[in-house]
Amino acid sequence: MNLFELYNVLKDGQKGRNNFLVTVVQGNGTGSRYFLADGEVKAQCGSGDIETERLRELVQPGESGIAEADGRRLFVESLKQPAHLVICGAGHVAQQVILLAVKVGFTVTVLEDRVSFAGEALRAGADQVICDSFENALKQIPGSEDTYFLVVTRGHRYDRVCLEAILKKPYAYVGMMASRGRSALLKKQMEEDGFDRKVLDEIHTPVGLDIHAETPEEIAVSIVSELIKEKNSVRKTSGYDAELLDYLTGEKEPDTKKALATIVARRGSAPRGIGTKMLVLEDGRIIGTIGGGCMESEVQHLCLRMLHEESAQGQIFTVDMTASQAEEEGLVCGGTIQVFMEVI
Repeated sequence: MNLFELYNVLKDGQKGRNNFLVTVVQGNGTGSRYFLADGEVKAQCGSGDIETERLRELVQPGESGIAEADGRRLFVESLKQPAHLVICGAGHVAQQVILLAVKVGFTVTVLEDRVSFAGEALRAGADQVICDSFENALKQIPGSEDTYFLVVTRGHRYDRVCLEAILKKPYAYVGMMASRGRSALLKKQMEEDGFDRKVLDEIHTPVGLDIHAETPEEIAVSIVSELIKEKNSVRKTSGYDAELLDYLTGEKEPDTKKALATIVARRGSAPRGIGTKMLVLEDGRIIGTIGGGCMESEVQHLCLRMLHEESAQGQIFTVDMTASQAEEEGLVCGGTIQVFMEVI
């Protein structure tokens, strides 16, 4: 199996719950990859000489990072599913949330029982709009560890209908727009009807970070900021966005030479996390970013040099940007990153 084929399997399996990609970044078989879902090897390319049982030992739940096996260094990525935001209600605040959430990478589904407001949600950029009663619409949403629910309906009774359905599903986050008093009353009523008080107290309500927001636009900023905070608190890798996968699967420019740079370790105040990826095309174009500035520029030039070396093999480079160097370049942070670079 080649890399295009492996990444196609990864793309098709993104919605799996326990996905891992193991890459040999140093030692015998550098560049070999193993894609695992729920402990089973679904695809592999390269030498393929790491036993399945050894791979299973390596992909225990936890953060992405470097591991050692059989004298080789491996980068073990615990892969997030694409973050899915489900918004119950399509009023003025919801419309502003849609605009922001789409820009920061959420896939957005909106549930709304009013046709005119459902149309506004589509115009705001929602990926999917289900125009039906909240009860029926939520039956079409299975939920997952990467599903974020936001309840911003037009009334107390609709909030309860939504929460009763949502709390029976798997989810990463539940937020509800309501005053403290209204939230407390609803939780009290639901507790009396048998809902676990601990689960109820985990609902983010009043929703959003406290920035004294007043307008729908400001409230949306506070809500999306909280969503980003919750999403990024889970230390998994989320480096495979749709555009990057289009290139890695060969859907875009399959005959163009390209090099992939992946942050496999970091120290200090480096701007991007482990697993962040940037693809460098042979004409100098880049897909994605590993933080910008001179640090990114150096990685870009190293990738271009590899692309022009016919026998270039994947290798780890250390990019060190001290505080003083960062200041001279106009950056707000420095730090050190280790980047695995390889020709694709």
